[in-house]
Amino acid sequence: MGAPQLSTVEERRTAILETALAMFAERGYHGTSVPDVIVRAKVGSSTLYRLYPSKEALVNAVFVMAKEKLERAISVDLDRVQAPHALFHELWRRLVCFSRDEPLAFHFLELQDHTAYLTAQSRAVELRVLGPIFAACSEFQAMGAFTRDVAPEVILAFVWGALIGLVKAERTAYLKLSDESYEAACESAWRAFATKKR
Repeated sequence: MGAPQLSTVEERRTAILETALAMFAERGYHGTSVPDVIVRAKVGSSTLYRLYPSKEALVNAVFVMAKEKLERAISVDLDRVQAPHALFHELWRRLVCFSRDEPLAFHFLELQDHTAYLTAQSRAVELRVLGPIFAACSEFQAMGAFTRDVAPEVILAFVWGALIGLVKAERTAYLKLSDESYEAACESAWRAFATKKR
């Protein structure tokens, strides 16, 4: 028996995007070709090019999909009305869970070469997704929980970079991290900016 036929446009779109996500995560943008995506996704070239007329259109669609997965992981049922320390740990925990539940999306988003091809729409999605975390950093400063000596965007970049470093070290087998290790790292990140050391 051959591979099952994808019967709807949405099924074909999902197959293309999930395949392209895996390939971009594995090979990067420049190492991935549209013909290779077509072969692995088992779709016709006319189908893919009708949905995504260029490689840039395809990678932007993948970027938006990955960012929206991250947005759901961060935002769904998030109780923002909790103490800063608890909220910080909750956001960190959700990011760690996202890295485990969606390893390809996390790996793709951690790549550093997105800037050259992102459209204005993709950049807007990125800002929307990061908005709640940036707002939390700003609110922590306004409440006196975080120092005002460091800009909120710098705090965000520091914390995101620290988490990426840990996940990458674990993925490449330099570290083996338990839940407790991630929690200890989270507390260290909190202490880096907290006005009151717990």
